[in-house]
Formats: sequence, structure tokens, C-alpha cells
Amino acid sequence: MADDDRSPEEEFQELMRQLFGASGSQLDPEQFARMDPEQLARLTGMPIDPATLSQVMQNLQSAFRSSGDGIDWDVTRRQALHIANQDGQSVTAGQRADLDQAFHLADLWLSEATSISDLAEAPRAVTRGEWVERSLAVWQELAEPVATSMADALTESLSQQVPEEMQGLVANAGQMMRSLGGSLFAAQLGQVVGRLSLEVVSGGDVGIPVLPTGTAAILPQNFADLGRGLEIPDDQLALYVAARELAHARLFRHAKWLRLHVLSQVTEYARGVHIDTERLEEMASRFDPSDLDELRQALESGALLPQQTEAQKRALDRLENMLALIEGWVDVVTADATGRIPQLDRIAEAIRRRRAVGGPAEDALGALVGLKLRPRRLREAAAMWRAVTDAVGVEARDALWDSPDFVPEAGDIDDPSTLIARLEANARGEAPQRDELDDALERLLAEAEGGSSAGSDGDGGEPGGDSSGEGESPEGPRPV
Repeated sequence: MADDDRSPEEEFQELMRQLFGASGSQLDPEQFARMDPEQLARLTGMPIDPATLSQVMQNLQSAFRSSGDGIDWDVTRRQALHIANQDGQSVTAGQRADLDQAFHLADLWLSEATSISDLAEAPRAVTRGEWVERSLAVWQELAEPVATSMADALTESLSQQVPEEMQGLVANAGQMMRSLGGSLFAAQLGQVVGRLSLEVVSGGDVGIPVLPTGTAAILPQNFADLGRGLEIPDDQLALYVAARELAHARLFRHAKWLRLHVLSQVTEYARGVHIDTERLEEMASRFDPSDLDELRQALESGALLPQQTEAQKRALDRLENMLALIEGWVDVVTADATGRIPQLDRIAEAIRRRRAVGGPAEDALGALVGLKLRPRRLREAAAMWRAVTDAVGVEARDALWDSPDFVPEAGDIDDPSTLIARLEANARGEAPQRDELDDALERLLAEAEGGSSAGSDGDGGEPGGDSSGEGESPEGPRPV
């Protein structure tokens, strides 16, 4: 029988025998590296370029020699750096000097616009490759839940295609299939991060904290692309971008809880992403490996991601509100700090439009993990921060970032009047107004304290207790 006449089941059985031998108990890494990438792509149904798959298979050869079940994120790093460095330029001495000067002046102006202290680490000019290296850990953290789901879906899809007599073989091959699915996803993530490195201008440009806490950075090569066509002097644009970047980095350094809070909300959303295996199989049935345009559309369409669940929609709303609060605060502080720039309004509007539109790489990231990182309520949040600043001043405004309990909520963005009234009352030294929750909490505490006192009357209290009260905590009796 010619190879072309074999059924998918027969072709898959032959593939498994090549990989695991007759016993099906152990993978031969060398045999895996010699496999035909087009054969594996066709059988798995994954919409992936055979050339890319060939490179992934070579990368996986060493991974299969180890016993770990994790995803080989080094694939992501190599893919991203390959794209970032392909046309990447080093930072010249002139660019570094110009940006150092912009950072220095912006830092002085920023200290007049916010009570949040400056950074301990000097801001820097970085290349595209350096941005990839410094941000990769965050991308890995955000994408890992989706990569795991992709690996699970690939294993399930293959299991459904295998005849019952081959199920034991597939079970033994489970680790290989999971590693393959995860590494295919890791390779695609590397392409997205690499393309992002061609677009981002600064560390806070994406909207989430992708650089280490307290780090401010600008990519001179991308900054030069940003200024083309704007007809704005480079020194004015550099001052504005530097002030925004420093404000973003200052905020995350000051509010130590904020970074974990934002990243946790992103991963909470990502954990709810499950690959649609039926759609995976449907795409495989009509996918044409020779049509590269269709291949790219399939990769970036997000067709493997099902509709958002209600839990995901709630998580997305919370994340968008928080990102809007962050970006809105940065907008207001930056505008106050850079009021001396002659063309401030034009620069601010150009940056605002750029953030609202996003770019192709960001769209691809959204298709990959199902998440758009551009807040929809940015203007409303900025208006709220402006109203708070005008009403209570800079220090009271910035103190709202001291704890997650103080941060404005979605209702405050809609109507900041209640928030402002509370802050004004605090400034006058007035006791905050009580609400029903406060009254209910006080009653519960009173009941608990009363129950504890009743237990200590009578015959010496609880068994083993000390009726003298020496075992009580400094705050009083422990509630029963």
C-alpha cells in the first residue's frame, strides 16, 4: 500500500510505532528529531507552519531526554530574540545621552506632580533584544495557563482519533504529546513577543508591568519610529514619553501590592481559557498547509479559543477597571508634570490614540490568550483622578495607592463624588460615615465578645483554660 493510500488511523499507528517501538513504552528522541514535520502537523491538526514545526521538533529533542512535564520556554526566548534582533540596532552614545537628559528633567518635573518618590534604579535606554530578555518571565507567567490548556487539548484530540487497541500506546505517549502541544504554543508566543518588541516604546507601553519592579526603560529604535510623521520636536516627545515611563515605574514601585494584583487578575482570566477541541478538529479538516496566508490568519484569529465564560467576563471587567485606574493616574500625573512642553496637547492626544488602537502584535497576543490589554474606560478614569486632584490635592490622591483597600472602584470612575466627599471628610478630621456593613460587623464582634465572657463565668471556663485571664491576647478575649 502506498503511503498516500493509508488511512489517518493507519498513519497514526505507524507514527507511534516509529516513536515508541513495538512496546510503546519509551520515546526515542533521535527518532523524534528525524520525523517528517508535515506528517505530524497533518495528524495533530495543529495550524502550524511545517518549517516552524521542524525547528520546534529539534528544540524538543533535548527536552524529551529529561523527565520534566513543563513547557520548554526556551523555545519562546529563541523565537522572540530571533525576531527582535533581526533588524535590531544597538543604542548609540548620542541616543543614550539624549534619553538620559530627558529622564533627568522629567524626573525633576514629576517630583512636583506626585508625592510618590523617585526610583532607586536609574532609567535606561535598551535594545529590542534587551526588552525581550527582561520581560520574558512575565509573558511566560501570563501564558502558562493557556499553554497548559493547549497541551491538554492536543492530547485529547489525538486520543479521540486513535482506535481502541492503540489507546494504551497513546497513554504512554502522553508526556510527549503534552510537551509537543506546549512547545507549539511556546513557539507561537515567541513570535508574538518578538513582534511586540518591534512596537513597544517603553517598559509601561503594554499596560501591564512587564519589566522588573522599579525599572524604567525606553527603546530608542522604536522611539524614533514613533516620532515619524508627528511633526513634533524629538526633545519634547522624549520628555513626555520619559515622564510617562517614570510615572508608571514609580507607581508600581510605591504600591508594592499592585504588580501581583494585576498579574493575578490576568492569570485568573487565563486559567479560564480552554481550547475548543471540536473547533481544533474542524480547522484541521479544512487547513491547507500550502496556503501561508490562510496559515497566518488561522494562527492569529483566536479561532481555537471559545467564547468567554461569565466568570471570565467578570475577571476581565475587574482587570480593565484596574488598568484604567493605573493608566488614568499616569495620564494625569504626566500632564501635570509636563505642562511646560509647548506642544503637550498634541503629544498627549497622539499617545492616547496610539494606545487606544494598539498594534498588530498586540492583536496577535489577544488572539493567543483571548485577552485585550487596552482599558476601555481610560478617559473616564483620568477624569476621575483629575477631579480627585482638584478636590483634595496630590498627597491625598496618591495615598489611595497605599493599599488595595483604598483604591477607587468601578462606581467611583462613574461618579467620583462619594469618593471625594470621603477624602474631604478625612482631611477635615471627621469620622467616616457609617454604613450597614459597619453596623453588622460591630454587632457580630459584640456577640462574639459576649459569648466569650459567658464562657469564662461558671466553673472555670473551657477545659484546660485559665480563669485568671492570663492566656488572653493583648486585644482581649478570643471569640468563641
